Amino acid sequence: MKALVGVKRVIDFNVKPRVKADGSGVDLANVKMSMNPFDEIAVEAAVKLKEAGIVSEVVVVSLGVSACQEVLRTALAVGADRAILVECDELSGDTGLQPLTVAKALKAICDREQPQLVILGKQAIDDDAGQTGQMLAALAGFAQATFASKVVIADGEATVTREVDGGLQTIALKLPAVITTDLRLNTPRYATLPNIMKAKKKPLDVFKPGDLGLDLTPRVKTLKVVEPPKRKGGALVPDVPALVDRLRSEAKVIS
Repeated sequence: MKALVGVKRVIDFNVKPRVKADGSGVDLANVKMSMNPFDEIAVEAAVKLKEAGIVSEVVVVSLGVSACQEVLRTALAVGADRAILVECDELSGDTGLQPLTVAKALKAICDREQPQLVILGKQAIDDDAGQTGQMLAALAGFAQATFASKVVIADGEATVTREVDGGLQTIALKLPAVITTDLRLNTPRYATLPNIMKAKKKPLDVFKPGDLGLDLTPRVKTLKVVEPPKRKGGALVPDVPALVDRLRSEAKVIS
């Protein structure tokens, strides 16, 4: 069984994003970039399935600028076998890498690689869209299970425990399937120095969208990006009547 894992290069989660002065997008200049944390969980899930003898090959895929090879090499260092980059510098930035764009590219890679299992992070921390997995499943005609906190593969079927608003839901899927990972699925491992060195020798193929017959023209245009408004400081009141008075006069939440 072959597993395909999507990974995205995003601003490191420890970095506070800055909006460009003209409001056209997020400033990426001299900003530390890393693999999307949810995608790290997806890679770990695939590698664990490989170590268990369920998956025979793990292929990682990324879409974006040539620097995305860094996150692909990181995935190779923690246990993936091969990497594929769909290089499209013209789609970098805030308007290009939209969920439908990525889903179309992953569909083309699925047609080429024929994986039985596709594992993606449930969302990327830069746009928080949480749509790519669902769109890919629809385009490819695969079964899907989102927000997975537990995955068991056996007899051509995936049993997935999902985190939903009301608690947990367990569903069974016939393979091929798309699974998106939630935080509680696993704890990603760190890449060791020997494995980082070995990853440099693992195959990494680079394609242009045209090589895969893709038209990745963005469908949505970002008009303006602004920072969220700063929260006002709180205030202390001496007693409940004073609280009620302020809620009535200032917040206007009671009449």
